[in-house]
Amino acid sequence: MSIAFLGPRGTNSEEAALIHGGVDAELVAVPGIPALVSAVETGLADVAVLPIENSIEGPISTTLDLLIHETGLRICAEVVVPIRHVMVTVPGATLDGITTVVSHPQGLAQCRRFLDRFLPNAEQVAWLSTAGAVREVVDGGDPTKASIGPLRAQELYGGHILAHDIQDIRSNLTRFIVLAREDTPPTGSDKTSIGFTVKENVPGILYKVFQPFAARTIQLTKIESRPIKGRLGLYVFLLDFEGHRKDPEIAAVIDEIGGMVKELKVFGSYPRFPLEQFDELFETQALL
Repeated sequence: MSIAFLGPRGTNSEEAALIHGGVDAELVAVPGIPALVSAVETGLADVAVLPIENSIEGPISTTLDLLIHETGLRICAEVVVPIRHVMVTVPGATLDGITTVVSHPQGLAQCRRFLDRFLPNAEQVAWLSTAGAVREVVDGGDPTKASIGPLRAQELYGGHILAHDIQDIRSNLTRFIVLAREDTPPTGSDKTSIGFTVKENVPGILYKVFQPFAARTIQLTKIESRPIKGRLGLYVFLLDFEGHRKDPEIAAVIDEIGGMVKELKVFGSYPRFPLEQFDELFETQALL
């Protein structure tokens, strides 16, 4: 299996790809999230891993917009990766000498508390990836620049770890989806993701759409919305819920709400990632 990930090597996306495909997978690094979709659509890779949600910063809007507007690829799996950020500089750099911090916008946002407390006057520069930011700072040799990225990036590209675990919350997790041409057959422990628009914006319309889920005791796991491009005040509503689209109860619900809404898109059904393995991390955070 060939798996496209947000490169270069050393990103959390690469780790998600390795978790999904194993050490024998062929990894294909691409420069941006939209390119991940194109890699599968053009045959450069069999599947692609895309970040879709972070436990600190919430949804990844670029990925959501690609699913809604730009691709017919299906979600075939999800992967959850614990995110630990380190600050990497060149050897000899000191905290009071740092004037610029480079990272992916998500990396900067997830470490806002550390940056506000220790580097409030430093310029924050967005980079295409966290690992790319680490490589840029290490290769540049400038002691006034620091990068934020995964420990794996520092292990690959070198540099000095000035501070570790600088993310705002210890239990920092990013959920990745795996896109392919087809989703996966039922496993008995699945999730389904859909998006829909309403026929008219009137009171109670979302209650009517959600009612079939409650009537069949189907658990919703995520509800959010994204604006419809070009129209203020109109939204695409996004739902994740337990079950597979081929399960009789799920198929019945999708058919029922399909008659209520203006447009309905099924993004795919896929095995549920076992978040229970992170319970100890959550319990530790709850005690802080």
